[in-house]
Amino acid sequence: MHSLRKYQVPLQKYMAMMDLQETNERLFYKLLIDHVEELLPVVYTPTVGEACQKYGSIFRRPQGLFISLKEKGKILEVLKNWPQRNIQVIVVTDGERILGLGDLGCQGMGIPVGKLSLYTALGGVRPSACLPVTIDVGTNNENLLKDEFYIGLRQRRATGEEYDELLHEFMSAVKQIFGEKVLIQFEDFANHNAFELLEKYGTTHLVFNDDIQGTASVVLAGLIAALKFVGGTLADQRFLFLGAGEAGTGIAELMALEISKQTNVPVEEARKKIWLVDSKGLIVNSRWESLQQFKKPWAHVHEPINELVDAVKVIKPTVLIGTSGVGSTFTEDVVEAMAALNEKPIILSLSNPTSQSECTAEEAYKWSQGRAIFASGSPFAPVEYKGKTLVPGQANNAYIFPGLGLGLIMSGAIRVHNDMLLAASEALAAQVTRENFDKGLIFPPFTDIRKISAQIAADVAAKAYELGLATRLPQPKDLVKYAESCMYSPTYRSYR
Repeated sequence: MHSLRKYQVPLQKYMAMMDLQETNERLFYKLLIDHVEELLPVVYTPTVGEACQKYGSIFRRPQGLFISLKEKGKILEVLKNWPQRNIQVIVVTDGERILGLGDLGCQGMGIPVGKLSLYTALGGVRPSACLPVTIDVGTNNENLLKDEFYIGLRQRRATGEEYDELLHEFMSAVKQIFGEKVLIQFEDFANHNAFELLEKYGTTHLVFNDDIQGTASVVLAGLIAALKFVGGTLADQRFLFLGAGEAGTGIAELMALEISKQTNVPVEEARKKIWLVDSKGLIVNSRWESLQQFKKPWAHVHEPINELVDAVKVIKPTVLIGTSGVGSTFTEDVVEAMAALNEKPIILSLSNPTSQSECTAEEAYKWSQGRAIFASGSPFAPVEYKGKTLVPGQANNAYIFPGLGLGLIMSGAIRVHNDMLLAASEALAAQVTRENFDKGLIFPPFTDIRKISAQIAADVAAKAYELGLATRLPQPKDLVKYAESCMYSPTYRSYR
């Protein structure tokens, strides 16, 4: 740690950590587990975003498995080249929408590698059971195509049938070689592909999309925790989103499911409390014809509104959520309008990395006279406001996916069900204490993350058994203890 802390530039710390992962895996995980709050921003967002942008020029040893269009027809063979056979989790990307940074092509590999190191450090999945995959179908990023250090195929992205066939071959090969119970996490695919892949393979494979479902589960947990202390129920709130892509619609849908579960109303009715604004303004039913399929459930009856601040004034939301991928969009008048409407406005600016955040923690607190309950996607430092220290929460998917993954693995689940995501949200929300909330946190501190992951895993596994989706029988009596016993710990064996 002393050596690592000497680096001033986050990217250098990232490179040092990646070198360590290659040369001494056990030590890498020991550091990551013992110093999780300090090192999480290094191995994951925000530093991993910069690493992906510069991946070609900092490239040393290949990590993970690259599958390109050239391997079409031979993907099974390529997968057989991977030295480990008992793979439990695969994180796969095609690099088309990396964080809020757009198309980074083959250089998106930093994301599956980073995510899987968190599966191990935070969820206790054995490193040898993790497989990072990047599917290289080209890139539409002109700068990368011209970059002499770009590591991927130098061609425009394959789309349509060619793309679908490659993905289908990959999904079939994975099931053939690693079995029914391997968890496949889709990561940073572009909107249109992300929803289609989840829908297409959700009924035949154990699949999960972290951008749609993981983000939703974390945000829902934060809201359940906040309302525990502020008072009121989810059904009493009015929600306004800026951004109607994977994260926005994913969060909205999971919220609607939870409201419907709590109040016994149909999910269509629950959706009416949730409004979304995209780049063309408020999503309303007069735009129906031109809307993408995944936005249609959110087209409510209302006159069109173009500006976010006007939408805030008219819809009067209690919760404002940013998933737009565009920085500085929660302007002073937007936050002031929220603060004028609510004693404790809940403001979540979730876009990553930090540069794309809708507003900073300081802005949210300053413009709301210190009353906002704020959380963001990337970490912000504590803020001093009128003599009080306010600590912004981080709505980081790393709270959910490692525990969810462990729960699916230890129960031998064969499908992911929405009720498992709700169980994960409720388990995470239950870990937030009054003391956390008084500091402004709607998430528990990351220092206890392995305990939290074990609790989430137990609740997810319990739900898998309840739904009849678990194959590991008989069901262990104490699921929390069982989860803890399944977790990998990077300890050195003691020899005499």
